Amino acid sequence: MPDCPECGSNRFYKDGFRYTNEGQIQRYLCRKCGYRFSEKSYKEWQTNSNHQLCVLTKAKKLDTTTEIKTVAGEEGKTTKGKILQFALYLKLQGNSEHTIKGFSQKLRRLAFNADLNAPLSVKKYLAILEISESSKHAYCVAYTCFLKWQGKLWKPPKYKSTQKIPEFIPTEKEIDALIAGCGRKTATILQTLKETGMRIGECLRLTWGSLNPEAHTLTLNTPEKNSLPRVFKISPKLIAMLESLSKGSIRIFGHVHSKTPSICLAQQRKKIAKKLANPRIAKIHFHLIRHWKGTMEYHKTHDLVHVQRLLGHKSILNTMIYVNLEQAIFEACDDYIVKTASTLDEASKLLEVGFEYVTDMDGAKLFRKRK
Repeated sequence: MPDCPECGSNRFYKDGFRYTNEGQIQRYLCRKCGYRFSEKSYKEWQTNSNHQLCVLTKAKKLDTTTEIKTVAGEEGKTTKGKILQFALYLKLQGNSEHTIKGFSQKLRRLAFNADLNAPLSVKKYLAILEISESSKHAYCVAYTCFLKWQGKLWKPPKYKSTQKIPEFIPTEKEIDALIAGCGRKTATILQTLKETGMRIGECLRLTWGSLNPEAHTLTLNTPEKNSLPRVFKISPKLIAMLESLSKGSIRIFGHVHSKTPSICLAQQRKKIAKKLANPRIAKIHFHLIRHWKGTMEYHKTHDLVHVQRLLGHKSILNTMIYVNLEQAIFEACDDYIVKTASTLDEASKLLEVGFEYVTDMDGAKLFRKRK
């Protein structure tokens, strides 16, 4: 029997059937959180999850050449077996699980549509593939590593990885409306991302030891993309939301597949957008909240280094997009609140609440802040 994709509970009611062209599909209603889901959708998710984790799981079991032959068998000579052994190689080289999954998934797709032993076949497939140039560049990187592992070389196509600027940034009210309308676990994830600007993968790996309610901090010791560990100051509201979750797992959000929260969010945001008659809410996703956090932090501080450290960027060039976003969003806001300070204590208090120094006049210092 399936577990609830929202809260992981195995206590639910059968909630009738949903009829499609393929026949009837059993529906369930979770007795713990009230979330409705289909048996078929759960099985498809489980199958996809197992398919994506298959190579990594097998790679974890392969520790010696003998075990490679035992598990892979004759497949060691086939493309599937080579991808499996390549996954083991990546594991032994110390690559992250995210890298191993990503490379293996890309190589399987290439193997299904082209011949991995013929670089020209791969080039032809990538040429007709309708994905972004950055995604094609990622496929080339995975295939290049695969060939290098076999002692082969090729001349990769000239695809470039480009950084995209978000098409829009939601307002805080829209994010709060989305949080209020989502289920408990999804809402807690959204609130965590809103206050910290974490990546969704970093958020899902948080453990209960990361939370310090007394100090109102949340510590990230498992960052992605070689970022530095970070400590975040969080609100009492977020602490209460986190502590209301089930503590049946060492991880705060349980051992869920990385795509499960995204599937739940996609389902819930459509309903909320329709209910509030605001189609912008239907476009909000987890990484967009990270962009919102970076834009708002730069608007408050105008300190790129601060935003870089908060978001964990390796290069400040990745942080520069928030300069453009901040200018585009707030360029029409030319109204300021002006304050004066005649003592060091007054100036310090103004700086603490976000005012910026402008100039000296008649023995006083002038400060301003956007309304």
